[in-house]
Amino acid sequence: MPYTLKVFESEEAFDRAAAEWVAARVRPGAVLGFATGNTPVGMYRQLAALHRRGEISFAAVRTFNLDEYVGLDPADPRSYAAYMREHLFRWVDIAPDAWHIPSGAAPDPEEEAARYDRLYWELGPVDAQVLGIGGNGHIGFNEPGTPFDKTTHVVELTWQTRLANAGPFGSPEAVPARAITLGIRNIMEAREILLLAKGAAKAEAIRRALREEPGPGVPASVLQLHPKVTIYLDQEAAGGVV
Repeated sequence: MPYTLKVFESEEAFDRAAAEWVAARVRPGAVLGFATGNTPVGMYRQLAALHRRGEISFAAVRTFNLDEYVGLDPADPRSYAAYMREHLFRWVDIAPDAWHIPSGAAPDPEEEAARYDRLYWELGPVDAQVLGIGGNGHIGFNEPGTPFDKTTHVVELTWQTRLANAGPFGSPEAVPARAITLGIRNIMEAREILLLAKGAAKAEAIRRALREEPGPGVPASVLQLHPKVTIYLDQEAAGGVV
């Protein structure tokens, strides 16, 4: 697996390095792939600061997010559309029609997944994709067992994923049971990938993704087959591999 792996001693250094990785790929015409969750929040804060200082502009880029919960309106503060507005898009000069996220409020989620997939291939693929990793090895919301050739689809979220994402919802039962996600094939079409992981809860998933034979049981293991992957870990997440 031709990857670059870096382990950071501080959260600030991690977030700054992740933002600098993205910023180096912000150029006119670029298509960027973004992730949500706790891990990239600091990266987005750093990107907003770079923009505020006049060091980068998002005016001529497009973005695709990996996923969205089925049943959540984009205005719902728990939606990933709201997450992206709050953590990045409201702070930078990206055009309103240049950032793309599946609509969780679409009346037919399967049709929305097909629409988002068509848009992805029309405007993409992505030049630089930021990924997180789930405790069970998922990337996007591609849960264990997802075929590597799967494109954008509706997924039934595992209980482990709903438990891990319960924070904004108050309980795992309140987390939507389904989501729309870019598929593994979409992710693997990205020209470059940055995989981010923080915390001891991610250490085993990182170990399995990097050390086990690639297979659908650990979706992130597919990254071993990608030609250009950068991996940033904090010391706790690196416990299983370094």
